[in-house]
Amino acid sequence: MLTLLSKFFIKKNGKNDINTLRQVYGVLCSTVGILLNVFLFLGKFFAGTISNSISITADAFNNLSDAGSSIITLVGFRMSSQKPDPGHPFGHGRIEYLSGLFVSIAILLMAVELIQSSFAKILHPENVECNILILAILVISILVKCYMAYYNRSIGRKINSAGMKATATDSMSDMLATTVVLLSTLFTYFTGIIIDGYCGVLVGVFILFTGISAARDTISPLLGQPPEASFVKKIEETVLAHTEILGIHDLIVHDYGPGRVMISLHAEVPASGNIIELHDTIDLIEHELQAKLNCEAVIHMDPILNDDPETIKLSAEVKEVLRQIDGCLHMHDFRVVNGPTHTNIIFDVVVPFKYRLTDAELSAAIQDAVQHLSTTYFTVINIDRDFS
Repeated sequence: MLTLLSKFFIKKNGKNDINTLRQVYGVLCSTVGILLNVFLFLGKFFAGTISNSISITADAFNNLSDAGSSIITLVGFRMSSQKPDPGHPFGHGRIEYLSGLFVSIAILLMAVELIQSSFAKILHPENVECNILILAILVISILVKCYMAYYNRSIGRKINSAGMKATATDSMSDMLATTVVLLSTLFTYFTGIIIDGYCGVLVGVFILFTGISAARDTISPLLGQPPEASFVKKIEETVLAHTEILGIHDLIVHDYGPGRVMISLHAEVPASGNIIELHDTIDLIEHELQAKLNCEAVIHMDPILNDDPETIKLSAEVKEVLRQIDGCLHMHDFRVVNGPTHTNIIFDVVVPFKYRLTDAELSAAIQDAVQHLSTTYFTVINIDRDFS
């Protein structure tokens, strides 16, 4: 159903750029989600009322909250698609992350309410009715939620939407929750043992953990998380495909929302190269990154001596020093400045986060080891972190 609708609306729109596709898919999926969740709420509320089941009634209001979540997602897509303005020059893409966070909060609130209601049923159990109509409503609900989880996850991956991925997770938890409700209803019918309240608590705890997981997935990009390894690899392959580039470092990816990514990096080039030709190559690479990865790129040229025997030899010796201290350390921007009484060795050392040594301790250890090579060597070290 959704595939046919998406083809119709996208064809009618007549645009194929990624932002337009994201908005069309987002609005369409959210609208379908609202309608289906309202339909499920009405069916389950009716079933819960006639069966006197707290777990079915709670599951019904869970679907009602899902309809509200779909409305939040719909508004999020509408707002995030706004064009950049003077107050928000990088666009409004992060609103989509906020909508996913609001969906997660709604899941958590519903889980807490469900757990409270279920504990009341454990303290004061009531008989639960069961008939074909109630079972049919629950089975249909499971199938509908399975379909919603499928299309939200597949399209969420297609357009890289944190909000839709959170909605897919919510739909999957709803499907499993309703399955538990169905099994508890059948169990009570065949055994006479009332476990309605206990199953309600179980469903509530499950939904609670689902909400926490969904919240974590939406909070991370808001706080600033490292880019995906596959994205970094594509950047490296694109840049290093040009023979003029000897290496890259200090890669930083700035995420302003899906489809709104800016990157900056340092590209090592031969110090003996033609500055005009190298600058032209850098411009070409920036345009390639824009075309291939849909991102704005800013590249800083770092000239390095790749034809000086003394610098090459000393660079290899310092790399070995770092390897002996810790194999995870590596360096870049290596330069040598010779003076009449001593030689300054200048370089950046890339250190993992939460490293066992402080920056001062590591610098001292490197300085001590380098002076074993020669007492005239003095290091000027900049401690760096890998943001990619």
